[in-house]
Amino acid sequence: MLRRAPLCLLIALTLLAAPVAAVQIVEFCPDPYRAGEPDEYFVLEAEGSLDGVAVTDGEGTLKFPPNSMATGQVTVAREATGFLRTHGRLPDYEILDTDPTVSGVLGGGRFRLANKEDSIALLIDGATVQEVEWPEDVEAREGQVHFLEGGVWDPHPRLLGQSRFFPETFENATVTLFVSPDCSYEVFESALGTAKKRVEVNVYEFTHPGIAAMLAEAGDRGVEVSVLLEGGPVGGISPEEEAVAATLTAHGAEVRMMTSTPEAHAKYRFDHAKYFVVDNESVLITSENFKPSGIPEPGMRGNRGWGAWVEDTRVARYFATVYRWDTRGGDIAAAPTGGRPGEDGGYEEYDPAFSPLTVRGARVTPILAPETSSMVVNLIAEADEQVLIEQASIRNSTAGGPNRFLAAAIDAARRGVEVRVLLDAAWFNVEGAKDNDEMVTWINEVARTEKLPLEARCIDLDAAGLVKVHTKGVIVDNSSVLISSINWNDNSADFNREAGVIIEHPEAAGYFVAAFEADWEAGGQTLNETYDSRLIWAAGIVFVFFILYLLRRKRR
Repeated sequence: MLRRAPLCLLIALTLLAAPVAAVQIVEFCPDPYRAGEPDEYFVLEAEGSLDGVAVTDGEGTLKFPPNSMATGQVTVAREATGFLRTHGRLPDYEILDTDPTVSGVLGGGRFRLANKEDSIALLIDGATVQEVEWPEDVEAREGQVHFLEGGVWDPHPRLLGQSRFFPETFENATVTLFVSPDCSYEVFESALGTAKKRVEVNVYEFTHPGIAAMLAEAGDRGVEVSVLLEGGPVGGISPEEEAVAATLTAHGAEVRMMTSTPEAHAKYRFDHAKYFVVDNESVLITSENFKPSGIPEPGMRGNRGWGAWVEDTRVARYFATVYRWDTRGGDIAAAPTGGRPGEDGGYEEYDPAFSPLTVRGARVTPILAPETSSMVVNLIAEADEQVLIEQASIRNSTAGGPNRFLAAAIDAARRGVEVRVLLDAAWFNVEGAKDNDEMVTWINEVARTEKLPLEARCIDLDAAGLVKVHTKGVIVDNSSVLISSINWNDNSADFNREAGVIIEHPEAAGYFVAAFEADWEAGGQTLNETYDSRLIWAAGIVFVFFILYLLRRKRR
């Protein structure tokens, strides 16, 4: 037995030095934004020796220096300095020699990932064990980070700088529910009034003088206030928003915006989230921008919006981590200051029907776009009895046909689940050729043709006393409710930063069911009624012309 010991030791050392069979390519970016693409990179996942491991694009082949070892992920960039500028950290290896502290790979030849059509392959001892081709396996897009998750490439689009958070669910949270225009303002006052150390705000548009005053007052009492705005909202940054930024800055707040700069491309098409975190102890999430119409002062008319103030340190820290990710990088710049203050209100008076409701023991799951927006589809897919949907608008997918959320709702109806869809009827959502009224007609036609328990309406805003429907809400089985900023279209789900929560609690769901039913019954027309009324008008016009035709013939 003693004679075998050296042989066993030799075998063990040989096995340790051998490349690990589990090595794989898990991420790569062939078309980054920077000129010359110095930050092009790929990532391997492996444990053990990298001897015998190589990566090729068919024109050049990269190998690792002898005795290189891997413990997890290994990043190889074209230039370490370029990668550092984009990602804020150095890669493990570089192809071109730009940083003496970063090891270089061997070989290379003409290794350069093409933007529109190319491939990347992993070789072990010269044999191909993995290959990814584009556009066959993944879609070619500037800034796209291709990543492997659960054995699937690109389960959702992910662009340079974007986060990669995973679903988490938190039990036994205390949540205060509210709706606009009825009671949102008072919940904002309560939530911001609790701040002692820090408030972090992420909102698409901020023109509300009243909310600005709340944050300014917090700053005056020593609270650190940080605000992130969208740098390129539709229509541009308004003078009113510049005035809010100026007010907050004057009271010590840091007001920044997410936008493309000479240093970096914006992480998201739009930073469309609407939330704030207080002291890492609570987070308020809403569908509404911080505008007088979105969060009207008490007794004033405004949008129909939904919101939740979650008093739970775990949920608050989750969103604080998201906020700190989104506020780092070269695409964050100081917001412009100046402009003119907006006016409070400006709408008619409104008689509130709903007060805030606080529930305890709720189950809360944060939702983020792009990375966890698929959970909205999952929520609808799990419905057994009823799905209630109230949306600002619904648009078809970019490929045509119903978008993923609407498709899930129609599939639920095909399973026998009652599905009702209520859409906004403000002029800008019904005057076009393909907007909410046409969508309502189409949904009801599907219901009629397939005999489904499915119905859609456009709300009667005057009867409801609302400016517009701006919520993006879903209630499932009177037990779960989605509150979020995610519009029902592909761009919102795939390319924006959006934020929301799914709250599982029967009282929470019941609160929003009551709000939904009030809006549903407020004089809204069903799609079939809208569709039928158009047919009646058309038939009436044809009948009038027919009578005139007969009269003319009779006179002759």
